[in-house]
Amino acid sequence: MKSIFRFFATGPDTPPLTDQDQIDRMYRRRRLSIMLAITLTYGIAYTCRLGLSVVKKPLIDGGIFSAEQLGIIGSAIFYGYAFGKLVNGFLADHANIKKFLAAGILFSALINIGMGWSTVLWVWIVLWGLNGWFQGFGAPAGIVSLSQWFSNRERGRYYGIWSTAHSIGEGLTFVGSAALVTFLGWQAGFVGPGLLCVLVAVAAYVFVYDRPQTMGLPPVAQWKNDFAAAAPSKQAGKSTWQMQLSILKTPTIWILALASASMYMTRYGLNSWGMLFLQESRGFSDLEAGGLLALNPVAGILGCAAYGFISDKLFNARRPPVNLICAVMEIASLLVIFFLPGNNPIWLTIAFLAYGFSINGLVTSLGGLFAVDIAPKKAAGAAMGFIGVFSYVGAAIQERISGGLIESGTTLVDGVRHYDFSHAIYFWLGSSLLSMVLAALLWRAKMKD
Repeated sequence: MKSIFRFFATGPDTPPLTDQDQIDRMYRRRRLSIMLAITLTYGIAYTCRLGLSVVKKPLIDGGIFSAEQLGIIGSAIFYGYAFGKLVNGFLADHANIKKFLAAGILFSALINIGMGWSTVLWVWIVLWGLNGWFQGFGAPAGIVSLSQWFSNRERGRYYGIWSTAHSIGEGLTFVGSAALVTFLGWQAGFVGPGLLCVLVAVAAYVFVYDRPQTMGLPPVAQWKNDFAAAAPSKQAGKSTWQMQLSILKTPTIWILALASASMYMTRYGLNSWGMLFLQESRGFSDLEAGGLLALNPVAGILGCAAYGFISDKLFNARRPPVNLICAVMEIASLLVIFFLPGNNPIWLTIAFLAYGFSINGLVTSLGGLFAVDIAPKKAAGAAMGFIGVFSYVGAAIQERISGGLIESGTTLVDGVRHYDFSHAIYFWLGSSLLSMVLAALLWRAKMKD
């Protein structure tokens, strides 16, 4: 175990460089490389997390698993991810992110390849749960890398750009994986992303870097002359571990965690069961349903980037006003998606675009950025992990509840299954309302220097 920790540990500081031109040049090149790498590799790695979402109908129709069994399998990844994100968040603050991120993607890829070669329920539960653990390397690695290479005044904008990774991954899954499943069968929904992400792991190792100080560069706050005013009085002399533990004493973090958990119930309700809802309740084909769901991440790319820019520039880095705007937009779009009579393509397209924009704005804030604002910078990974464990336990609970509600509303008439999503829909809408109320309680929350 000690050998493993040593392998993943961040490298020692090296003698500082003195040539300012060289420092500027290295910072610019590595920041660009890191920003592209953590966004694209994390985004593509998402395809190894969402494969189950696009294969539910063929698995049910083929008699391999029931909706309730798929709910159990689906919940396994969320429990694994929740606790993996928490533990890995604490570890990431001490890790060489180059190795840490690459390892998580590689093991997730290998598990997905294995999923394509078994139909045993307990094997799927175990593998999908382990997949959640290794997927839990990605977000802490990304936020720690951002905190190491980008300064306070840049955080919202660059975090927003990085958050587009969720949308990139969802789009690739709902279009690319859906196409693989349509033409090659459900196994391809796991094996294809798995093979792709083996290459992605290699790219993460090549293009992501350890801390600036391991290369002789000054800390980013010094390079950008962007120091937190209160940092010396509050954080001087504290170890990373002490700063990590301090987040547990922050009431705002706990409320934020509950708000994020409620929001994630809706988010993964749509991600996990949206394909089945569109296929069965609205009569869309696999590709048509995947195409509509793919609008979410397309709009989500803009939503993530816009959230960071709007909250930084228009609200002076205050997150709560933008949270409320996004929550109202999200709930309004869900009402159209669920209750619009008929299948009017224009209104459904607008609704899915609005939903994708707003939910990804909320993911950017409630899912991490807000927590990083109010946590010590050396505990950025721990703050992300703490929010993550609540978020994905919420997603796991949702998976069991949604699967049970959908299963209880399923009837078999002349050998044909008929689905009633009404109870699940009210559950998803209620979760969004609760999240909006909890987030509104943080209206006066301020960024910690």
